[in-house]
Amino acid sequence: MQDIQDILQQHWGHTQFRPLQQDIIESVLKNQDTLALLPTGGGKSICFQVPALAKEGICIVITPLIALMQDQVDQLTKRGIPAIAIYSGMSKKQIDIALDNCIYGQVKIIYISPERLKTDLFIERAKQMNISLLVVDEAHCISQWGYDFRPPYLEINNFRELIPKVPCIALTASANQEVKQDIIEKLGFKNPKIFQKSFTRANLSYSCKWEDNKDLQLVQMIQKVGGCSIVYARNRRKTQEITQLLQQNGINADYYHAGLATDVRTKKQQDWIQNKTHCIVATNAFGMGIDKPDVRLVVHMDLPDTLEAYYQEAGRAGRDEKKAYAVILVEEQDIKDLQANWEKTYPAPALLSKTYQVMSNYLQIAEGSGELTTYDFDWTEMARRFQLAASETYFAIKTLESEGLLILNDSFQNPSKIRIQATAAEVYDFMIRNEKFETFIKFLLRHFGGNLYTQFISISEVNISQLIKMPLADVERILQLLTKFEILEYEKQSGLPKLTLLTPRANSENLPIIWSEYLKKKDRSQHKIQSIETYVRADKTCRNRLITAYFGESDQANCGICDNCIQRKKESSGKAYPEGMEKERQLILNYLKNGAMNLQDLIECLRPLTQAEAAKMIQYCLEMGDITYQSTDVLALASS
Repeated sequence: MQDIQDILQQHWGHTQFRPLQQDIIESVLKNQDTLALLPTGGGKSICFQVPALAKEGICIVITPLIALMQDQVDQLTKRGIPAIAIYSGMSKKQIDIALDNCIYGQVKIIYISPERLKTDLFIERAKQMNISLLVVDEAHCISQWGYDFRPPYLEINNFRELIPKVPCIALTASANQEVKQDIIEKLGFKNPKIFQKSFTRANLSYSCKWEDNKDLQLVQMIQKVGGCSIVYARNRRKTQEITQLLQQNGINADYYHAGLATDVRTKKQQDWIQNKTHCIVATNAFGMGIDKPDVRLVVHMDLPDTLEAYYQEAGRAGRDEKKAYAVILVEEQDIKDLQANWEKTYPAPALLSKTYQVMSNYLQIAEGSGELTTYDFDWTEMARRFQLAASETYFAIKTLESEGLLILNDSFQNPSKIRIQATAAEVYDFMIRNEKFETFIKFLLRHFGGNLYTQFISISEVNISQLIKMPLADVERILQLLTKFEILEYEKQSGLPKLTLLTPRANSENLPIIWSEYLKKKDRSQHKIQSIETYVRADKTCRNRLITAYFGESDQANCGICDNCIQRKKESSGKAYPEGMEKERQLILNYLKNGAMNLQDLIECLRPLTQAEAAKMIQYCLEMGDITYQSTDVLALASS
């Protein structure tokens, strides 16, 4: 077995692991079922990618994030790690070739969407694979208590029964106690090793600002904080409007949402990562899988649906452990809008049945057929043709998806793909006989590598056009000609979303939905909405404590840097310390004059005070503004 430190150095260029990563990896290498709860930016991927390389065989990664699968595969390939992805929307031929590469090729990591686990094709091929590790990413999706429950995740334990000796690691960035227990039970974990990093972000200042003029406040904040920032808005139209506002005020900003073409999204994302763009205004489609450490400010112009979602999005600020800010700009109308949006998210059963019936007729799916079949699906055209309200139709389709009846992928999740179907000798002979294609074919081989011979590779025709300085129409024409000559297989992006039916078409009056559970889920969702309202209305309690308590950490100290803590300091400024505490206060300040200290070390230095007495004194110094948390569990003098 290759040394994990060598693997980290060879493929990632790092000399040491982040906190908990090595412990988690060693647990996996001991073949123990493992649950890892690592907040956003905690380096989850390395926790399974490193042991996957250390072990003999192939690692299966189950993830619902189809939009990120190809990005992950591309990143691994650049690091010299053979990886592929299989998800709804791919053709049967693409899936067949990918699975063959898992059995006979050198693939080390395969990303797969959960609904594929129950297909006969995957099960039969999996039996022929040397599977070394099963990874459940976004593991909260298995729990109905979670904020993003996905029924196909319940198939995972059935698949585990086919590979009883293979260890499993489940990872999530946000899970409270109920969700954590649900993950353990639903995955059939026996005596799992559990690793949990605190949800406290000591360098992140949380604030909620009640504002009538959000636009002015946003401009002022971005100008004051400087550096790199993310602004989240609820819909695509608002991302463009806010971007225009920022640009008019001299701020280098751009917008991002899921409706943009793949190559456009990629360029916008890269410009922001490389600091060519300072502020990105986006829907919540932006940010997953991006590890940019120097984000100084994250602003929400609309309320997020849950505290889990907010924690993940806000947590994209300050990953370099330097001071950063997470701000929600809120007004009373936002609370009403959030409630109204929640009502739409859970349509009445009659609307779901009607939408399912219309969808089945539109796609011409006979009752009892269509299981795991993928269709081009323009839901806006369907709504227009059948005179349905667009908003109601969209939410009904998304609800049918969350109930496990279908999966809807945006068109950008299914980019164009190519594969060389001729042998290397045939390609060489073709180039000799057809010199006009030689430069183009050599570019493809040089840019995409030898994997073109063994698997379908996602491409952007626009990107190819720019790289070889050829008109886009000529690129598409040559790809089509090479397909005609049986040199390539070229599957062009349709431009339409893809819908995959996960169950045979049901009778619309008898949908496979347990309505009592549907209503329970609606009630749980209402509690999550209330948690967001409680968070933004709080004007006394430390915001970090509100968030960590939500995730089950009730023993956290005040952060000292959120808006409520700062306001408390202002109100207490000029107040004297209680009689008898000044001596201990000076002792703490003297210790910290020599440099920052770990919390536990400082408590030890304050003996003969008991731990509780010392902690109380330190907390008082935090509230008075004398000291602050420099990072998690590390205290320092507050800057004047």
